[in-house]
Amino acid sequence: MPTWEVLNSQVHATLSIAAPSVHERLLVQVVAAEFESAAARFPILFTKNSETGAFFAGAMLGFKPGQPLFADSRDLIDAQRLFDVEREGFYVSDDSIVIDRDHARFGGASGKPLFDWEGKPDEPLRRVQRALAQLSVGLDATDQFIRACLDLKLIEPIDMTFRFDDGEQLALEGLYTISRDALGALDDAAALDLFRRGWLQLAYAVIGSLQHVPRLARLHNDRLAEAA
Repeated sequence: MPTWEVLNSQVHATLSIAAPSVHERLLVQVVAAEFESAAARFPILFTKNSETGAFFAGAMLGFKPGQPLFADSRDLIDAQRLFDVEREGFYVSDDSIVIDRDHARFGGASGKPLFDWEGKPDEPLRRVQRALAQLSVGLDATDQFIRACLDLKLIEPIDMTFRFDDGEQLALEGLYTISRDALGALDDAAALDLFRRGWLQLAYAVIGSLQHVPRLARLHNDRLAEAA
């Protein structure tokens, strides 16, 4: 059971925080504000919430839980800066930040302090605060973008079947992308509306991010070879 505590500069004056882990996370939810930066490094895909059936966008970080692709690389740094990764262990309740003291990020010897000597948020906490704020406003904006894409029939399933060098075949199901053909076939009015809303560039960022799928597959093969 999580141990919830409202974050407080006096109670948690000496609390430190470790870097977030992405080893178990295959698809990290992202919001529209980070699409372009995330798309520069990771595939952005859509999938459905298992409870609500609603679509959400996610950055693909791997193929299997516990089989990380990134080790001390630029990929790892960028993965740790995704908003939903950076805020791990922190939540918002009403107007307060709440932490799960049992989360693995807290209590380690190698962590960085949340507060400085004056009791003000230090850089790690400021990054968390920014991530929480971006998620708070970004989820609704991203839902609007996804609904527009659905209304225009731009979202389509994507084949994510892989055969790796060890002979394993892996199929990742329930993933979707934006159809380049459908986007190009939009009438002028629909395309202009997407452009004015800033959504056309988001759609192309999603499409362009697919170039990273083969790169991640090669990284997975490399990790298999290292483990052999």
